[in-house]
Amino acid sequence: RNDPKKAVVFGDDSPLPDNVMSDLAKYMKDNQCAYKWTPGKFVIVDNTVTYHSREPYSEGKRSVFAAIGQGTKAVADKSTHLTLSTGSKLPQLGLGLWKIPKDVCADTVYNAIKVGYRLLDSACDYGNEIETGKGIKKALDDGLCKREDLFIVSKLWNTFHRPEHVKLACQKTMADLGVDYLDLYLIHFPIAMKFVPIENLYPPEWVNFESGGTPRMILDEGVTYQQTWQAMEELVRQGLVRNIGFCNVGTSMIRQVLSYATIKPAVLQVEMHPYLTQEKLLRYAREQGIQVMGFSNLGPLSYVELNMAKSEQSILILPQIADMATRHKKTPAQILLRWAVQRGTAAIPKSTKTERLQENIGVFDFNLSNEEMAAISSLNRNQRFNDPGVFCEEAFLTFCPIYE
Repeated sequence: RNDPKKAVVFGDDSPLPDNVMSDLAKYMKDNQCAYKWTPGKFVIVDNTVTYHSREPYSEGKRSVFAAIGQGTKAVADKSTHLTLSTGSKLPQLGLGLWKIPKDVCADTVYNAIKVGYRLLDSACDYGNEIETGKGIKKALDDGLCKREDLFIVSKLWNTFHRPEHVKLACQKTMADLGVDYLDLYLIHFPIAMKFVPIENLYPPEWVNFESGGTPRMILDEGVTYQQTWQAMEELVRQGLVRNIGFCNVGTSMIRQVLSYATIKPAVLQVEMHPYLTQEKLLRYAREQGIQVMGFSNLGPLSYVELNMAKSEQSILILPQIADMATRHKKTPAQILLRWAVQRGTAAIPKSTKTERLQENIGVFDFNLSNEEMAAISSLNRNQRFNDPGVFCEEAFLTFCPIYE
């Protein structure tokens, strides 16, 4: 490796003549394609499709030479975790807890852990963290796993954005979940609302009450996202959370946060499905070393009962998805979840049925071809179902766009 005479040899290990080695080195130099490493970027050199060699290492710059050795290779990644910038391991398939009813939430969480789930995506606003905590406790008490095996996520709600309220909200969530730390704490929306004391209303939801009793959203324009982020960083320093991140933001907001963050965001959680592939956002986050977790992985399905989508918009009934499901002997939902994990994101589908929980997690024993991945991505129509710029005005009489 560090001796050019041994880098390329004849079959009997005898060295090539000096002039041949010189010509070979010159050819490599003349035809090289340089890739500059910067923080947050990485290159994978796959030994099955490339030949590579390295210059001797001293101090500073080191060149790695690679050449295509055996053509292209289909993705065959059976990895089940993503590595965060902190070194934490984020499971790529987890249980989303949004809209899971309180009366079945504890059993759902327990059953999910029992069939193999280790990522639980919760939030103050979901209103079921106490029940989630009961399910976790039962699973731990029954020896299904250890606390350190779980990756527990929760989110800071809009009414707790002021720095003096961030820790309060986090501690309330931890108490409800029955844990002494969170693996990941996210800012739920880039929307600051008037503080609502926990003893008055919890979870505070989207609606505040004015003195006259009229329910409406009341925005808090006296706090900046930077102040909220810096309070989130303090949670890490105090050992309450292992990783921090944000939800429902785009590249401009990410760029701003990175300009002042002393603890970088580890995860971005956004709506992501074949109708909203968010290619540029995914690429930018990845280049900054931020892992992406997508919600609403099956598209409009979760929004039909909220009258925010129609059943005929379902991605699951598309002929091309059905064909792939038949070809791989999987369900349409598994095809969409495989697409999500195979493109390097984490997915958090929800279900209360044990058989569906087992089905959703069974996406690590097959691969979609490059052509199938491209076909699913081509369904993109930039269609967003979870948009405060739409539902806040319709439901809460407040126009509150965040994406435009």
